Amino acid sequence: MLDTNRTPVVVRATDPILHSGVCMALRSRDDVRLVDGESADASTVALLVTDRLDDAMTKLLSSLHHQGFTRIVLVAGEVDDNEILSAIEHGVCAVARRAEAGPEVLVRLIKAAAAGEGALPPDMLGRLLNRVSKLQRQVLQPRGLHIGGMSKRETEVIRLVASGLSTQEIADELCYSQRTVKSILHDVTNRFQLRNRSHAVAYALREGLI
Repeated sequence: MLDTNRTPVVVRATDPILHSGVCMALRSRDDVRLVDGESADASTVALLVTDRLDDAMTKLLSSLHHQGFTRIVLVAGEVDDNEILSAIEHGVCAVARRAEAGPEVLVRLIKAAAAGEGALPPDMLGRLLNRVSKLQRQVLQPRGLHIGGMSKRETEVIRLVASGLSTQEIADELCYSQRTVKSILHDVTNRFQLRNRSHAVAYALREGLI
């Protein structure tokens, strides 16, 4: 009988040593359980560990996306800002650097992905926000241009998601109910055909909405 309190995880890595090390770290945890690809279902989180988001890993991300995985955690040695956006477009909702990814961090990211939430290293998120802010300020605004598509309150919610706030924290900040926040996120992801919260943030960043 399966333990439904433990989050199912399938691990993929670029080499056997990485794969074995990650699996060993997760087997000692009582809040996740390792599964193989054939046992995976819609609730399964895919954990990818790599040195770099190269062509081979990008193909693997694309393959997982086509297999229906929507909860993907990426742990990489090096990831630049463009690669982060590309990874999110392929379904990644949480990212960490290998040097910072101990067992506690891995489980936290897995749990966030399973809950439909996302996570990026603060410095990466800050740089991406600064890039888009600069584009909006220096290129679009002087020409009287603005890329729209979201209401003011939708933009506020997505901005707070990008800042790392939970559903409850967003509700408290905006004086909404959790149900209202979830409804707003649901409307945004459906309207723009986005997969999850991280994808919504990436979309808003690309479009200059936040």
